[in-house]
Amino acid sequence: MMGEKKRYDALDGVRTLACIGIVLMHVLANTEYNLSGFIYDKMIPSFTNLTFLFMSVSGFGMCCGYYDRMISGNIDIVSFYKKRYKKILPFFALLCFMDLIISPSLNSLYEVFANLTLCFGLIPNADITVIGVGWFLGTVFAFYMLFPFFCFLLADKKRAWLALIASYIMNYLCRVYFDAGRKSIAYSFIFFMVGGMVYIYKEEIEKIASMKWISIILLVLSVGIYYFVPDTTLVMLLIGTCILMMSLFISEKGLLINPIMKFIGGISFEIYLCHMFIFRIVEKLHLSDVTDNDYINYILLFIAVFAGATVFAYVAKMMINKTMKILIKE
Repeated sequence: MMGEKKRYDALDGVRTLACIGIVLMHVLANTEYNLSGFIYDKMIPSFTNLTFLFMSVSGFGMCCGYYDRMISGNIDIVSFYKKRYKKILPFFALLCFMDLIISPSLNSLYEVFANLTLCFGLIPNADITVIGVGWFLGTVFAFYMLFPFFCFLLADKKRAWLALIASYIMNYLCRVYFDAGRKSIAYSFIFFMVGGMVYIYKEEIEKIASMKWISIILLVLSVGIYYFVPDTTLVMLLIGTCILMMSLFISEKGLLINPIMKFIGGISFEIYLCHMFIFRIVEKLHLSDVTDNDYINYILLFIAVFAGATVFAYVAKMMINKTMKILIKE
């Protein structure tokens, strides 16, 4: 039935692992530890591209929640956008004002205003430093703004394939001609398209039992060749597609489906937004050099940042939800 929504619990695990990878990358990039080896020189720095995996998961997840209702016209567009703002803005606004209080300036005030519109992803080449990792939110919200058009593209499978090809060409042109990076929705749209494509073919994929193992094998191969090809965009598209396809078949508890993954996956977006703020606090507390071993220091710092971001995200989100319930009742 159209009203029934199937939940793919494995996606919480995917969000959790991607979130952990991004925090690992940012902690490494913002410290001066003397670390060497493949893991620290290649692997962890490459986790910056996990933001593209988040985009593919977002594209798929939005389709799970709204595609059928959008296509059938059985959706209130006003409620749709109100829900986007209600879900995102309070927590992001809290971070922006905290950042402004800590580092007040007129430029920061300008950036906070742009952030609070949630439309800053439409500003060409914007270099916003207030909640710097918030560029991802700007790109995702631009996708939300385009979601009705996104559903139009997916409504016909031939049109969807043409849109997929066109969005990849646009990604390529952004890299070689327009000098636009991941902050541009034109650059990143292809990753959301991958999520949408898996969604519209999910029934066909789920009917092929061997597709689970095919996706796992392709995932292992694509991760293996990631570090040996100059164009990582195609590889990231393949990785995102394989992970989403694999998630369609995982319905039992395991690495990706358990209470911890469900909890962290549910607040992974908030953890992503606040973890660099927590990093700065931990750094000011001089907890980045508690031993003489940089490898141990890096691990301890990551644990402190991730744990702190998780606690902050959970408590802040809970308090915001309670406050909004009180305000709505009044």
